[in-house]
Amino acid sequence: MRPIAFWCTGLVVALLVGLPTATLAGDKTPTLDKEVAFGVKMAQRGLWSEALFRFKRAAEFQPGDSKVLNNLAVAYEAVGQYENALLAYQEALKADSTNRELKRNYSRFVEFYQAFKPADEEPVDELEAEQASDQETEPEGESSVDPPSSDSGQ
Repeated sequence: MRPIAFWCTGLVVALLVGLPTATLAGDKTPTLDKEVAFGVKMAQRGLWSEALFRFKRAAEFQPGDSKVLNNLAVAYEAVGQYENALLAYQEALKADSTNRELKRNYSRFVEFYQAFKPADEEPVDELEAEQASDQETEPEGESSVDPPSSDSGQ
């Protein structure tokens, strides 16, 4: 019986020694960058519900991050949650009112949302949207998501 006990002890030691490197090599711990990157990939594939889930998780890691909130707003917009999109855009603008991409996305959203929302709702601040549209020339970054296209490809 001694050889079995020796073998089991050796196996346990081997597992414990290999465990730290195994967890580092296959680290599945979510991080802000991982969530944003995966969300962007899902959005590019048109999987907006998954992208929304990832951007929500990213927002938990870094509340108030204007880029994350911009992506979150675009994802809300893509799945038809326009009120949540508006709130996310407004929060993002409070965090960083100089982000041109954010302003451009918000301006496009306001233009759409004004035509979409019921007439009895209060209008979105059109002056804020107009100011946002004034600076639409910044190139798009890697970690941001463009609003969904309204074209159906026809």
